[in-house]
Parts: sequence; C-alpha cells; structure tokens
Amino acid sequence: MEERVQKILAQWGIASRREAEEMIRRSRVQINGVTAHLGQKVDPEKDTIAVDSQPVSAQLRPPLIYLLLHKPAGVVSTCDDPQGRKTVLDLLPPELRQGSGLHPVGRLDAQSTGALILTNDGNLTFGLTHPRHRIPKTYQVLVKGHPPEAVLEMWREGVVLGGKKTLPATVNFIGTIAKNSHLEIVLKEGRNRQIRRVAEQLGYPVIKLHRTAIGLIQLRRPNLPLLHEGKYRSLNDAEVRFLQKQIKHLPVKD
Repeated sequence: MEERVQKILAQWGIASRREAEEMIRRSRVQINGVTAHLGQKVDPEKDTIAVDSQPVSAQLRPPLIYLLLHKPAGVVSTCDDPQGRKTVLDLLPPELRQGSGLHPVGRLDAQSTGALILTNDGNLTFGLTHPRHRIPKTYQVLVKGHPPEAVLEMWREGVVLGGKKTLPATVNFIGTIAKNSHLEIVLKEGRNRQIRRVAEQLGYPVIKLHRTAIGLIQLRRPNLPLLHEGKYRSLNDAEVRFLQKQIKHLPVKD
C-alpha cells in the first residue's frame, strides 16, 4: 500500500513527520536510488527507502523510546540547527542521539525552559501535535508589571492572534516579585510563541517562561526529586498510556 514518504519514516521511528519533511527538502532521502521529493508516495513492500544513502526499513526500526527532558534556556527544540546552536539532542548521550530517531514533540522557544517530550514514536508525535489535540500544558510565567484582574480575564476568555481567537485558558495570579507578576497559565493549544505574543499584546511582556507539566507528566513528581535542568528521564508506563490515550480518537492522516 502506498503512503507518503514522510509518514513512513515517522512510522518507522526514523524522524517526526516535520523532521522527515525537512530531510526530504535537504535531499537526504532516496527512493530506489533516486532523490525523493516532498509528497512522494511509495510502497514500502516494493520500494527501497534510504536516508543519507543508508537503507532503512520497519525491521531496522529501533525500540520505542519516550523521554521527558528539562530544557534549559538557550537550547533549541530541534534535531539540528543551521545556525549551529545547541539542540535538545545535544543534551542526550551518544547512544540516544545517534540512530534512535528521537525527536522533540512540539517545541519550546529557545529562551523558554521546562518540560519537553522526546520520542521516536512518529504516530504519537503526529497525534500530540495535531490541531485537534487538546492536552493541557502548565506554565509558570513571570511578566513585566502588574496586570489587573480585567486583563487576566481577557486572557482567560481568549485573545485574537493573527486573526484567530485563542482558546479559553486558565490564568491564575500567584503573586508579585518587585515590579513583576508571577502567573500560572494552563493552555490547551500550542500556537507559535502563544503566551509571549498574548502577554505582549496585553501590555505585560514575558520575562521568564517555564513549562512545568504536560498533562499529568510533571518535572516534579509527587514524592520524587525535581528533574533538574538539562537532565532527562524515561516516562513510566502510566505516563506513556496517558499520552496514547490522548491521541486514540484523533484521525491519523496525511
């Protein structure tokens, strides 16, 4: 059965669909010895697929891996960076960086810190980054100034960004720190730099942004030490089941 090349590479754990598309754009993928093009369909039962001239297949797929990383500031949420910046994969040991197909699920911008999932499960990545996906993500945010309750209520109800209103959000005032305010924000969508853009638009720009949890997956688990910045851990079985349950009813299509 024919499928798009990027979907097959994701299913085999070679890369996320986004990363696979970038590999195709960079002419790193070959089909039967010929450079692949974006959107090309192949039959994995009949066609030979290679990445960087090395054949890949479902049989060569590495074991599925699910990690939680505490991303530091200054590290980008990609597998490689044309500007030469440090990536989240650079924080992993060589045996996980090379040949495992690990990639970040979604992104935190370079200056933001906190919880980021890494996996080589392409179907899970596709589901968790699907527009219909609504897994809540919790952030601790330091903003400049002291937004009044009326402004926080506007944030909760949704703000128009790029011509489209954001989904309702949970925005709680935690306290003040000198001339700044500490907020806890829970989002059920992940538009590009959403918290920073909304805060700027409302007149209270972000100073620090830190993600503490993705659903029930937390940097600090009950009765266990905090996962320190730059470190990672494997997700436990309950956490993996939670993620798989979130995408169970989403359409898995190109």
